[in-house]
Amino acid sequence: QVLSDVFNAPVFTIDTANSACLGSAYRAIHGLVAERNVPLADVVKLAPEPRLAVTPTPGAQELYHPLLKRYAELEQKVIYNPASSC
Repeated sequence: QVLSDVFNAPVFTIDTANSACLGSAYRAIHGLVAERNVPLADVVKLAPEPRLAVTPTPGAQELYHPLLKRYAELEQKVIYNPASSC
């Protein structure tokens, strides 16, 4: 639920062990075929059917949107000046 609320997006799951690893593998394959303009949808067309797990909680975006902006700012600060303290 937290991921759905933070990113204001529905979360889908698939019925398989280590689904996060499987998702990473699909993204890696997509990266390998990117120069041939293969869409991600084509890469995952044989994946198990996803199931809607949760949807965003109404109003959560108002709480998390400013926090995501702050997180992005801090992340940039660390990337471009890792010696600085946040």
